[in-house]
Amino acid sequence: MSINLKGVGVALVTPFHKDGSIDFQSYKKLINHVSSGKVDYLVPLGSTGEAATMNKDERNAVLDFVKDENTKKLPIVVGFGGNNTRDLLNCMNEMDFEGVDAILSVSPAYNKPSQRGIYQHYKAIAESCPVPVILYNVPGRTGSNIIAETTISLAEDFKNIIGIKEASGNFDQFMQILKDKPKNFLMISGDDTVTLPLIALGADGVISVVANAYPKDFSAMVHHAMEGNFADARKLHYKLLDITNSLFMENNPAGIKAALSLLGITQEHVRLPLVSVSKATQNKMAALMKL
Repeated sequence: MSINLKGVGVALVTPFHKDGSIDFQSYKKLINHVSSGKVDYLVPLGSTGEAATMNKDERNAVLDFVKDENTKKLPIVVGFGGNNTRDLLNCMNEMDFEGVDAILSVSPAYNKPSQRGIYQHYKAIAESCPVPVILYNVPGRTGSNIIAETTISLAEDFKNIIGIKEASGNFDQFMQILKDKPKNFLMISGDDTVTLPLIALGADGVISVVANAYPKDFSAMVHHAMEGNFADARKLHYKLLDITNSLFMENNPAGIKAALSLLGITQEHVRLPLVSVSKATQNKMAALMKL
């Protein structure tokens, strides 16, 4: 695949007004903010984007908006996953993929499929999807893990499965994938705080939450690391470490939305069943951000 998805993808939040409607004015400000901060690609409609709480029309509106406001012409990787394989395939047939460079497809949640079930789910997606597919393994959200052997089998069997966003937190699993994967298969960090060591092991970058708020510093950290300049990368890693950890004290994306609100980029509102972070957490974040 000719598309370059190495470096920093930003898992865009979806800004909301207090009444829960989408705040497109703030969304435009956010896209400009991260694009100017030298992120490498945009990832709307993922878990950080609260896609699970949005209906089809809203998801289509967000995707169209991101395409229109992507003035720097960064690659777009759209979140497109779920636990109803047949329904996903039907939605895929109806989706406008023009301007979409790849999909990020989370492993099925709640059903707790076996490894054979996970393989068959992604097989069905790969055989139907007109753009490249990035697997997304996040056991903390889905209730099941894509083991390294399943990831490698999918990478070897389907040319349009081009990478995995790995958020299992399991370094043994990370290293097994990095050791056995096909040469051009992308290993993408799914956790901001482990991105630096993962790049040192051979990973290709990150799909980041903190880059919504701190795109310039976080992108510089990743780019330094990928160039082998670990001395400068470490400085930025530790500069952002406490702030990054604070984003996840209650939940994601409420934490990053609180940070964006403190920075004056978007509002803090999330949709139920999520709630905004507590005042105590917001105060702690403000202190760490020196606001």
